[in-house]
Amino acid sequence: MTLLRRIAQRLRRPQGVPWRSAGLLTESLTADEAVRSTGWVFDNKIGDVSLASFTNSGEDEVRRYLNVFGFPEHSTSELVMVEIGSGIGRMTAGFSKRFRTVYAADIDAAFLERCRETVFHHGEPKALRTVHMPDGRTLDIESGSVDLAFSYITLQHCNSNDAHSLVTEAVRVTKVGGLIALNFRTWTPLDAALVPLGGLVRVLWRTPKIAKYMARVRVLTRLGWQANRLSPDDVLATLGLDLVGSRLRDVTIIHSPRRRVSVSADNVQRRAVRRIHPSHWWLLARLA
Repeated sequence: MTLLRRIAQRLRRPQGVPWRSAGLLTESLTADEAVRSTGWVFDNKIGDVSLASFTNSGEDEVRRYLNVFGFPEHSTSELVMVEIGSGIGRMTAGFSKRFRTVYAADIDAAFLERCRETVFHHGEPKALRTVHMPDGRTLDIESGSVDLAFSYITLQHCNSNDAHSLVTEAVRVTKVGGLIALNFRTWTPLDAALVPLGGLVRVLWRTPKIAKYMARVRVLTRLGWQANRLSPDDVLATLGLDLVGSRLRDVTIIHSPRRRVSVSADNVQRRAVRRIHPSHWWLLARLA
């Protein structure tokens, strides 16, 4: 990548600085070393953590979320899925043991290298396909080719335009009768401080020398990732409300029992599920 392209990418997507910083580090590390040194980028932990414990935490979430989405055990062995924002494979390994084909998609090529290594050791490598998303907003996957489009704790780190684009892409690549399951973050009272602070951090990240060091400081990175807050109405408007009940059916907003969620569109169900973070919600919908 040329210097001008790097600068342009930084200016357009400053919230991606820590991802690129971690990606550069992981280029020279094994997956296990990446977890131990930059694991907080993917799972909030560093130090006394191994690739095995890292993927075990992902395995637990894979099992739980597939159950929440209505997939009984052993019902997905002939299905194809895409994981938007796979990172180095914390959940990908678990998915690869359950689906015939898993497309792991990420903005960083080095993460995908480590993802392949993670799945080799803790998943089913024959099921894995990797998809690089250098533009951060499109999927190089054939339209109508996957049974499940899944994304967890990724779309909140994109700028809102890229997040909306990836929602549209998720619908595009999902086949008739397939399911989209996308995780978002919405507004909480704490965001009155977090969002402006995150914007300030991203402004400082526009200076490469400063960004190089800031991107390795956990607190600053967490602030800088506060890139968007999207409500169900925001996302459904992107898809076009006319699609709800026509192209999309069984549209459900999954949220925490501790959080009330408002949805303006008709034909949208709301479902409270324990262990969903109060600031998070899921869009679950089937392609009609």
